[in-house]
Amino acid sequence: MRDYLAEVFAMLGPGEQRFTSPDAWAELEAEIGTDFPKDYKAVVDAYAPMQINGHLYLSHPATERWNLGKEIRETSQVWAGLDWDREHWLEPEENIRVVLNLQEVRFGTKDGLIPITSTDRGEYIFLAPLPDRTGHRICAVEHDGSWYEYRMSFSEWLYRYLAGEDMVGPNSSAFYPGPVLLERLPMSPDDRPAPMYGTERGM
Repeated sequence: MRDYLAEVFAMLGPGEQRFTSPDAWAELEAEIGTDFPKDYKAVVDAYAPMQINGHLYLSHPATERWNLGKEIRETSQVWAGLDWDREHWLEPEENIRVVLNLQEVRFGTKDGLIPITSTDRGEYIFLAPLPDRTGHRICAVEHDGSWYEYRMSFSEWLYRYLAGEDMVGPNSSAFYPGPVLLERLPMSPDDRPAPMYGTERGM
């Protein structure tokens, strides 16, 4: 079986593990009522808070700025406030119930959609429970409101995203040749982190 987590680490280079905190994860998981996938936590612990390739943001549960728990709460509140009962106005790809086979639309809960990352292009990536409740899948929404399901691990989704595949719907590729650009997010108003790069890629 292909080890996408190892391939992500190989692509991005050594992580610094600056804010690794099992307690912060345990607190956030207790608040939401579910465990985050191990590969997602491994990537976040290794690199976050970080912007990857100029678009994708990763936040961390143990930091005050760019705090993952705060972002999940605030993003979930915004999405939950939308009118999800206007199904007769929606195209099939805009209807989250149809795309994900959901009876109810919830955000930020163990049986709902949990926002885990986003891009500066207005795209959001969520964890969503599988229909049989045996685990999670990745789903994404474009800036135009269309939803897409990816039944794969976070590390596979991230690897394919960085490799230039369409991972937020059709024609959504954000591929840049050469090493992946890693930009630490500033941890104070005066912080000006220097950009870093992953390993050379044969693409």
